Amino acid sequence: MKMYLFYCANKIDGDEVVQRCRAGQGEQIKAIALPCTGKINLLYLLKAFETGADGVLVLACPEGKCRNLQGNLRAHNRVEAVDALLEEVGMGRGRMELVHLKEEDEGMEHAVGALETFRNKIRSLPALNVVNASESGRDDQRGNSPSSLDRNNMETTLS
Repeated sequence: MKMYLFYCANKIDGDEVVQRCRAGQGEQIKAIALPCTGKINLLYLLKAFETGADGVLVLACPEGKCRNLQGNLRAHNRVEAVDALLEEVGMGRGRMELVHLKEEDEGMEHAVGALETFRNKIRSLPALNVVNASESGRDDQRGNSPSSLDRNNMETTLS
């Protein structure tokens, strides 16, 4: 099982969340820091599924507490849009979720709990039979073969 965790770097340390969650055997959880979850792009979310993700969790600031005014509200709308797209293409709803974190003192525990709950939810869903574009040998429009989504690619793209 492969999951991606996109998170607001202003609020928590996603790597710590993943460490505390302890991925089981055969599980891979990639944490991707964002300057604000409002910066998340539909293409980032879709690329995660293209590269084999079974689920994508976005951890956003508490509602009304985003440093960038409405960043977490934009993220919510984008997550909903991708979840609807996944349903449209036959992957079903529920593989994409946004969780608003709690205030400072409870933020990390809430994040770990949210990741564990989401991981259990994804485990209970039927396995995806999606062919990764890089496995099929297809190239993107620029002639580059797709590579796995990782922090370096994301940070380069966000800059």
